[in-house]
Amino acid sequence: MTELSRADLEALAQWDTPTICNGLELMDAKHRTAGFTTGSMVCFDPGLKPIVGYARTALIRATTPPAGDAAALRAMRARYYEHVAAQPMPSIAVLQDIDPEPGFGAFWGEVNTAIHKGLGCLGTVTNGSFRDLEACAPGFQLLGGKIGPSHAWVHLAEIACEVNVLGMAVRPNDIVHADRHGAVVVPAGCVKRLPAAIDLLTRREAVILEAARAPGFDAAILARAMADSAEIH
Repeated sequence: MTELSRADLEALAQWDTPTICNGLELMDAKHRTAGFTTGSMVCFDPGLKPIVGYARTALIRATTPPAGDAAALRAMRARYYEHVAAQPMPSIAVLQDIDPEPGFGAFWGEVNTAIHKGLGCLGTVTNGSFRDLEACAPGFQLLGGKIGPSHAWVHLAEIACEVNVLGMAVRPNDIVHADRHGAVVVPAGCVKRLPAAIDLLTRREAVILEAARAPGFDAAILARAMADSAEIH
């Protein structure tokens, strides 16, 4: 298993999620068609920098009351929070709403953002909803399917399981990179190699961008710039 430090993950936060996707595509073409969110999402705070952390997963639902007695439900919620706070850290909560109408009831609001932030979680990626926009924990990023007013019967249905959030399949402790554009799973073996891949892409793009932004730019200049870009290794 690849040994990663917190600094290795934090290094990836200097780039937005599309750039991370570009780097992964350069490393292996299979990343062009899998591993990232494809559905439309709502971002709580577009101004926050990207978050990078280990996925802590769960299934939720809200249209029907939870089964089981109060003690069992409290115990499951306690196990979920232990899952969120477990090593390695930092964590990102990745919750799949399995209701026929995802987001009918909001799991995320003032209370859960405060709890998760306090436990060292950086944010969430979910197809569900969130609410309490004025009261959510500052700095805690929410990427959700929609905004809604009620929590309805929202409850945990399963924890520490494989989930699929808007096309992105995630397992517990997968590394997730997310920002206002969406999210992508970063294979552990790619984390330390991504900076070099992104550097190569940046140098290649710089040649084309410089030409495109210069006076007198035309199709012939573009063709030369593209050829020069392709020669950069």
